[in-house]
Amino acid sequence: MPRASPERPSLPAALARSYAGHGAASRSVLLAVSGGADSTALLVGTARVREALALRVEVATVDHGLRAEAAEEVTSVVGLAARLGLTCHVRRLALSPGAGMEARARAARYATLEVLRQERGLDFVATGHTLDDQAETLLMRLSRGAALRGARAIHARAPTLLRPLLACSREDVLAFLATEEVGFVRDPMNADPSLFRTRMRLDVLPALNRAAGFSTVEHLATFARLASEDEALLAGLADAAWERLALPGGGLDAVGLRALEPPLSRRVLARLLGVAGARVDHATLERTRDVVARGGAVALSDGLLLKVTGGRVRCVGCEREAPPSPLVLPGPGAQGNFGAWRFQVAEGSAPPGVLGLMLEEGTAWPLTVRSRKQGDRVRTRAGHRKVQDALVDARIPAEARAAQPVVVDARDAPLWLPGLLPRSVEPGAPSREMACRHSLWAFPPASSERRTPPL
Repeated sequence: MPRASPERPSLPAALARSYAGHGAASRSVLLAVSGGADSTALLVGTARVREALALRVEVATVDHGLRAEAAEEVTSVVGLAARLGLTCHVRRLALSPGAGMEARARAARYATLEVLRQERGLDFVATGHTLDDQAETLLMRLSRGAALRGARAIHARAPTLLRPLLACSREDVLAFLATEEVGFVRDPMNADPSLFRTRMRLDVLPALNRAAGFSTVEHLATFARLASEDEALLAGLADAAWERLALPGGGLDAVGLRALEPPLSRRVLARLLGVAGARVDHATLERTRDVVARGGAVALSDGLLLKVTGGRVRCVGCEREAPPSPLVLPGPGAQGNFGAWRFQVAEGSAPPGVLGLMLEEGTAWPLTVRSRKQGDRVRTRAGHRKVQDALVDARIPAEARAAQPVVVDARDAPLWLPGLLPRSVEPGAPSREMACRHSLWAFPPASSERRTPPL
């Protein structure tokens, strides 16, 4: 007969400690029970401690519709729950065999349990995962190349999900059921060699234990728990680095990103790629870190590029968007949009939060708001300057420069780069001049969304 590990508390005691540690005492839980050994031990053990914890307990069992014998297993779970004085809910699915069946069944099962939890007004769903499941999951993920985040394996708790048996081994489970003289069903899928987890359970773990000369399950599970704690710390540091390095207009500060230690730079870059919708894997992250170090660009998935120029690291589309259509402002009172910007010719100074250009006598109408052109030069206090240079110095990303408005007069001479340079007036205004006491108001994209310009 299997024997419980002597150095660990009894299974009910471990359950009580886990429920209390996760704040479930005096609350409510839906037990997910398949009829197998682990979930049966969860059901019986929870029934033993529910009164001491003032725990409201209900049971759910799911028939995935994949095996004929599952109907008998459902009946056995319903019967056991009834003998323990617990309400049992049965949910039947209609999954089809085929590729990805294990993952599809798991997703459907968890979704069904969550819906039932909400319907019943319960606080948590509890599953019967054990130390052995933790060890198997860890080895499966490491074999697929998981980093520290993947090494966290199975979480003991999510917002509405508990795994209170995660401190107990399968030997503990079998010993408890033998002591309680409670039977359980054996799912034939657990012996199916076509499943990766089955091969890990029946071949790899036993071989590892033989090679080590002792059971490695608890050590592997301890590593997964410590990895979870380490990952939580690094994730918090990465979040702080993201907030520190994020630049207005999108992207990250390249110098600051280069200064991060590799564990943080990978996490920050992974977030940048994820926000853009690019695939994130180890090979991609290493390529992007190399480009961050030397500058330039690298192709990502889904037609995206990571570009490092002008001190900014950003994800962009391979094809640039077409520039906004030019906006013509014939005279006072005219208004309209240039892309996400809004412009209006009005009397007086611009209100707070709105950029303004005072229009002097001699302004050549109409004014036009357009994208930059090759050779555009604007007058500054220090003389003439290329518009292209002004955009580069302002760290406007190349793919965003077409959306940056350039205000020109009737001679197509640039007068103003809203938000970048103050107004510049060319001498010798031509005909079609008119004296005015007006100004040109520019509502940047952020303010355009919040304000409606006066008529």
